[in-house]
Amino acid sequence: MEFLYEYGLFLAKAVTIVVAILAVVVLIFASNIKNKADKGELRLTDISDELIQLKHQLKEELLSKKQFKAYEKQVKADEKAAEKSDITKGKVFVIDFKGSIDASEVASLREEVTAILTIADKDDQVLVNVESGGGMVHGYGLASSQLDRLRQANIPLSICIDKVAASGGYMMACVANKVYAAPFAIVGSIGVVAQVPNFNRLLKKHDIDYEQHTAGDFKRTLTIFGENTDEGRAKFQQELEETHVLFKEFVGRYRPEMDISKVATGEHWYGQQAIDLGLIDEISTSDDVILNLANTHQVIKIRYQMKKKLADKIAHGASLSVNAVMNKLIERNQSV
Repeated sequence: MEFLYEYGLFLAKAVTIVVAILAVVVLIFASNIKNKADKGELRLTDISDELIQLKHQLKEELLSKKQFKAYEKQVKADEKAAEKSDITKGKVFVIDFKGSIDASEVASLREEVTAILTIADKDDQVLVNVESGGGMVHGYGLASSQLDRLRQANIPLSICIDKVAASGGYMMACVANKVYAAPFAIVGSIGVVAQVPNFNRLLKKHDIDYEQHTAGDFKRTLTIFGENTDEGRAKFQQELEETHVLFKEFVGRYRPEMDISKVATGEHWYGQQAIDLGLIDEISTSDDVILNLANTHQVIKIRYQMKKKLADKIAHGASLSVNAVMNKLIERNQSV
């Protein structure tokens, strides 16, 4: 009997462990299916409502009871008047774009723009907070094209630059109908740069051969490990110049009154200088722009959050870190 009891106990434990393992496997499988089906989610935040609540809390804290009751009475009266009125407030959709070197954030931007185009009315507008020191041409080219979708739909577009919108960041900013920048925000850098290390002499020193085979004279202009030629360097420089021409033409298309030859030197300027050069239209922070718009519009922040795997998060974090270092290098060169 004792043997049967111990055997039954062992069997019960074994079954429990197997069931637990199967449950974990099922959960992982179900999670993978869900992640494939649901790549991200759209989140809306009513900034106007948050500002109203903040004002209410401050009034309650600072006013006397009598004054606060009078304030509440006035608020209720205004709400009733608004309900009876046929006039509806237009909406301002706010997007934050903090770009990395590869502009991978464009995946969320395109979803946010599509959502806005789906619901926006004629009285609505869009405000994008851009923060980026630039990066890959094709990535920021696509990001700029996403913003141009709003312009093509005749939805007023404003850009706010609180810290930096340089190179690819400015490529995005120039698309707007109106560009705001903080007094010491870094703006401009309309230029193209490429840096390629070459380890050919190091390989030769250690008797290491490197072979590269191509079809087409300029399939590879410069190489990291092979021996570069003057012809390859000239072609690479030509490609940089062609990209720069396209960049200047793109900016000039959206800001035709600006003297592009004066600003397309690769230099960057502070906001106060940028307004004199025509790179921006007004000195202001995004906070003040939003506060002013909240007086006449319902301000809603829209954000599409992608669900990323661990490897994607690590890669994205590394990209942001490198981008942050580049921005700091720019800031150090012009530190106060």
